[in-house]
Amino acid sequence: MEFQPTLSFFDDDKAGTFQPHDDALVVTFRIGEYNVKKVLVDQGSGAEIMYPDLYKGLKLKPKDLVSYDSPLVGFDGKTVIPKGQIRLPIQAGSVVVEVDFIMMDAYSFYTAIMARSWLHAMMAVSSTLHLKVKYPSGDQVEELIGSQALAKQCLVAAIRHQSEGESLATREKSL
Repeated sequence: MEFQPTLSFFDDDKAGTFQPHDDALVVTFRIGEYNVKKVLVDQGSGAEIMYPDLYKGLKLKPKDLVSYDSPLVGFDGKTVIPKGQIRLPIQAGSVVVEVDFIMMDAYSFYTAIMARSWLHAMMAVSSTLHLKVKYPSGDQVEELIGSQALAKQCLVAAIRHQSEGESLATREKSL
């Protein structure tokens, strides 16, 4: 009989967070020898997405990508054609899983988005209230802890980017 650790969240799991909050679950994990910050864990997303900062930071080249030509819709509602797809090993704690990232050549305040397929591959459960991802590792439960500071940085960047875009649109209309 195999032991399966229980993945659950308690009030103690909120320790270290400022409550109440509505922050996104933004984490750091490893890809190869790099600690990758500003990664959004989004249960609502169906695809793992990589943005240009991560692509360049990992020193990836166009030849590393395989074709992926299905258009995706971004947070801003615009349709974007991906540059390609790449499979990379992602390490969270002691667990490593292979992830198929879709490379988007679009602005984002996140470096990547981890979606349901990554959570399922990790056999993980995430909680935005507790700002944690819990997953089994052998007979133990490991956790990936989100950063409220990084979540707030991403939110501020998004607001600035949106207001800059609106300012540009207003200027273009007046020309």
